Amino acid sequence: MGETSIDLPDDGACAFCAYLRGDRPYTILRRDELTATLVTREQRGVPHLLVIPIAHRPTLLELHDSETLALMTAVRDAARLIDKTYERPGIAVWQNNGKDANQAISHLHFHVAGTLDEGGTEWGKVKEISVEETDEIAEKLRAPKAEEDRAMRRSTRLL
Repeated sequence: MGETSIDLPDDGACAFCAYLRGDRPYTILRRDELTATLVTREQRGVPHLLVIPIAHRPTLLELHDSETLALMTAVRDAARLIDKTYERPGIAVWQNNGKDANQAISHLHFHVAGTLDEGGTEWGKVKEISVEETDEIAEKLRAPKAEEDRAMRRSTRLL
């Protein structure tokens, strides 16, 4: 790892780091020691999540090997959760590195989004929804896991 030729967006203080520190409100669906899955306020799919490393890494090129495995596992888990909860006909995953690739925040992030009814995801301008609305999306996504845990506890008591 070292210097890259990628021109990063000049976005000032990192918004994702502020969300992770709790300095700014944002819906964090899941978090572990290496990754976090966020519900973005710019819903370009049904739903649209962001998977990020906890450590500030500007692009894919700066990732450590352990972070790479953890991120891909979290991306897969986010896709599975969308599939199970929303039953979309497709799931889009994308990631951008540098201004020329349309990276807007210089903290690595993977987009994971269920496709729209008409197919694909929204690439144009989208309305920013409230944190309360992203919290509702997170609760819907957490519900199957909570039900699965309750069922497991019930079956264990029967044994």
